[in-house]
Amino acid sequence: MICETTDFMYPLLADIYYPIVDTGAYGNLKKTWVLDKTMACAFVPAGTKNKKDVNAEPNINIDNSIIGRTRSDITISDNNAPYSLTNIVVANIRNANGEIIYKESAGARSGQSTLFEVATFNPIVGPFGNIEYYMIMLRRSENQAVDL
Repeated sequence: MICETTDFMYPLLADIYYPIVDTGAYGNLKKTWVLDKTMACAFVPAGTKNKKDVNAEPNINIDNSIIGRTRSDITISDNNAPYSLTNIVVANIRNANGEIIYKESAGARSGQSTLFEVATFNPIVGPFGNIEYYMIMLRRSENQAVDL
């Protein structure tokens, strides 16, 4: 397992989970999420300038998207296996002291870290053609009841 260290550009740590996919007796898919690595990262709320967090309509929607950067490619696992963005879960976003930054206040994971899905993941290339970092946008997963 890879565990990166924090610095002033990447002050947070986050755990990356990949699934082991099994087929049940009736052909249904079952994903067992496995911790693969801990990455150094930086995150801020994404574009909430003109949006409301809670939309008071018949269906209450909470939009918790965060945007940030990481120095490592999360689509490649610790054993160099490639994964699609839909098969990655990011959890336990915390500071260098281990304090969880994003945590659930109610529901199945009340008091535990929020689970995020990857919405966007792009390499940022510098003037000399090298990847300087990866821009990542995460959205809060609708299914917070997943066992990690």
